[in-house]
Amino acid sequence: MRRLIRGLAAGLLVAPLASAAALTAAPGAQAENNGVGLTPALGWSSWSFIRSHPTAAAIEAQAKAMKNSGLAAAGFQYVNLDDFWYQCPGSQGPAVDQYGRWVIDSTRFPPDPSAGRNGIQAVADYVHSLGLKFGLYVTPGISKQAVAQNTAIEGTPYHADDIATTASEHNYNCGGMVGIDYSKPGAQAFINSWADEFASWGADYLKLDGVGSFDIPDVQAWSQALRQTGRPIHLELSNSLAINDASTWAQYSNGWRTGGDIECYGCESGGSSYPLTDWASVASRFNQVAAWQPYGGPGAFNDYDSIEVGNGSNDGLTLDERKTQLSLWALASSPLILGTDLTNLDPADLALLKNTDVIAVDQDAIDASRIANTATGQVFAKTEPNGNVIVGLFNTTTTPEVLSTSAAALGMPAGTDYFLNDLWSHQTTETAGTISANVPPHGVALYRVSPDPNPAQAPPSGTMNLTGLSAISGGQPATATETFTDNGDLAAKQVSLSLQVPSGWSVTPTSATTFPAVETGQTVQATFRVTAPSPASLFQTGSVIGTTGYTWAGKTRQSLSITEPVTVARPVQAPYRTFSSATDAQAVFGESGQQFGIIGAGADLYSGTDAYSSIYLPGSVGTTSTVTTEVTSQQNMTGFAKAGIMVRNDITGSGSTPEGVILFESPSGGIQLEWDSNGGSYINSVTPPNGTIPESLPVWLQLQRNGSTYTGYYSYDGQDWLSVGSAPVPGQAATQDSGMFLTSHVSGAAGEAVFNGFSVAGGASPPPSATSYEAEAAGNTLAGGAVVASCTTCSGGKKVGFIGSGGTLTFNGVTAPSAGTYQVTIAYLDGSATGRQAQISVDGGAPQTVSFTPTGSFSTVGTMTVPLQLTAGSNTIEFGNPSDFAPDFDRIVVADSPG
Repeated sequence: MRRLIRGLAAGLLVAPLASAAALTAAPGAQAENNGVGLTPALGWSSWSFIRSHPTAAAIEAQAKAMKNSGLAAAGFQYVNLDDFWYQCPGSQGPAVDQYGRWVIDSTRFPPDPSAGRNGIQAVADYVHSLGLKFGLYVTPGISKQAVAQNTAIEGTPYHADDIATTASEHNYNCGGMVGIDYSKPGAQAFINSWADEFASWGADYLKLDGVGSFDIPDVQAWSQALRQTGRPIHLELSNSLAINDASTWAQYSNGWRTGGDIECYGCESGGSSYPLTDWASVASRFNQVAAWQPYGGPGAFNDYDSIEVGNGSNDGLTLDERKTQLSLWALASSPLILGTDLTNLDPADLALLKNTDVIAVDQDAIDASRIANTATGQVFAKTEPNGNVIVGLFNTTTTPEVLSTSAAALGMPAGTDYFLNDLWSHQTTETAGTISANVPPHGVALYRVSPDPNPAQAPPSGTMNLTGLSAISGGQPATATETFTDNGDLAAKQVSLSLQVPSGWSVTPTSATTFPAVETGQTVQATFRVTAPSPASLFQTGSVIGTTGYTWAGKTRQSLSITEPVTVARPVQAPYRTFSSATDAQAVFGESGQQFGIIGAGADLYSGTDAYSSIYLPGSVGTTSTVTTEVTSQQNMTGFAKAGIMVRNDITGSGSTPEGVILFESPSGGIQLEWDSNGGSYINSVTPPNGTIPESLPVWLQLQRNGSTYTGYYSYDGQDWLSVGSAPVPGQAATQDSGMFLTSHVSGAAGEAVFNGFSVAGGASPPPSATSYEAEAAGNTLAGGAVVASCTTCSGGKKVGFIGSGGTLTFNGVTAPSAGTYQVTIAYLDGSATGRQAQISVDGGAPQTVSFTPTGSFSTVGTMTVPLQLTAGSNTIEFGNPSDFAPDFDRIVVADSPG
């Protein structure tokens, strides 16, 4: 948990292994021996969905849903109450009882006087009545309030001040915890008394959050304290634990979080916890699973955080991505702790969660090894005691990929065939040794592989592939190639290949599509001519379905199918040209009126990497020129992805001709100017530093050339401009190409950017300028509860929030050269569902009400431009809302002249 923010190409993926033993996880050295956690925990936690608003009724409703949905029958048993169950009056730390222990928030968890139970005991008893187990949350250290009150330590002559240090401990949401010196008398007794209290309440599981290597004494103390209660209590550590201390975590706990939170806090909007996560958060676990593989085992497991499967699209994952998360966690024998709303389960997700074949993979308590890792996929596998191998083929790209390994690579015995039991489809086939599947984007093929002494018991395994259609131009024919390979020991007979296209498209076979027999290891192919109509907009997505049917030894007919997404683009017209050096994914280019679109991948466009896709005008820039475009929107552009303007001698000369200059916007880098400072073929210089000018779309970009000097500007209204920076660039020809470009900064994963207008003009005169005023500037006036808050996506790294309902923000010293109407661009953050309003007044005059469009979250910046009447000299601009909250504000940008 973190602090709340308010307001494989078709080639084989094969890795040789020394022996099957290499696939079996070594048990953690001296695992925790408290009698619980011999298999990974299965259950639910309140954090992901309920977050900061747990109540007795909400927790009991989730427990009831776990029971009634059948999840409990499938093995899920823990109902874990995370943070916010205790009283937190402020930064002075959690409220404490006479012995320095946290006090229950009785409003959220009311006591039951008739039964003599406090609110937590009442919830625990209800959970237990359903045959389930109850979990609770705590953080290391002791509350500052206990120290301030010098509370007694139960059963000892010691007090809080005797054991407390001044070092801060992590309590992410309440704060106010300080360290404990465990060398002092009374320190262990304090933790014992707290553990005894939790045991008396009926806790079966305890999450110790905010743990770092400096907290090893706390972990040891809690481990000892829970054991001395006499009640079996599972101890879980969180989060981002150090791998160098893995043996210590295994010795004193039943599980430990290997990384940060799985939740996508920046994806949420309107005060909702949805979407709960995203693909990037799940994909980040592949390397964690590989690195931590040696350390998990019975009694102590690597924990990769919550399973965000259960609420359909609100999970934040596609159906295939949900299968991937469950498969990876199961292969890693990680705890499966659900973070979703169990009272609103999606039927398809529930079926995934109740798949006992997959749960059994998790519960074998063996950590899988990564045996292949390529640009398109990863393979994880483990060998179970009976000799069966569980293998997962994971597609990490955004397009279908054929991924393969072999029985030999898995360390299985030679001289036999093998059963492939697909643990998601529950279909069994036989193979002579190749284990291969066409895996959907971000999807998985999960198999149990076992020896097959008689191949006639199951149909032969086959692999399909479909190529040539990931992106096509509307109205122009394209060739699709469909292949089928027989991986089995038996021949596939009466093989037929077909292709289904959307209504309005045309498809014609251009080769044979039926084959009497395909022998083991053989491949057949069919080709089809496909034409899609030109779309009405830049891009349109359709799906084609390739199907292979076959029989085996005269028995039941089998069918394989692939659904391939196809992007259809409006063709780019002359004089514009297209080019892509990002060969890791097919580039798509579109033009519709003044709109241009680019879909492309590319590992990077900096230093030794020069991978990008561009729509450009050859020879359009002279020694004095101005290039302008607007980046209006983007998709799948994260991190240091870039979209903007490129000027270089030859845009098709990637990696071989002088690089030139790019001016761009980037989610992580912000708005930046980059260039090659030594006349080489790769960019090596940047201004300003990352994040100095945060990204906000739409944004206008303008790149000017004046001889060998290039200057970048940006604007939020296309009229008044702010400077990005300037640089002398050697080695630039008198005539250069210019264009729009994109690089996704993720190899194999395409991003999309849309541009509105592209112009190249002679001359290089500075555009009309503007002045930026930061909301958090020391000279501004904050009143009525408005506060400065950290904001990594904001200019200057800060914003002002809690404006409205009495809170106001006044920008002081806004200078105008003369009286008149000025265009003022407001950078704001609005995570509400419908959009907030603010009243804006200048120099104390009559306010005007402005309605803001939601930006999606309170960490996403949007802009709006409004005209304001300013007087000559210094002005004040006040933001407020007397009846409700306004958005948070980052800054204002004021034109330097009226108009």
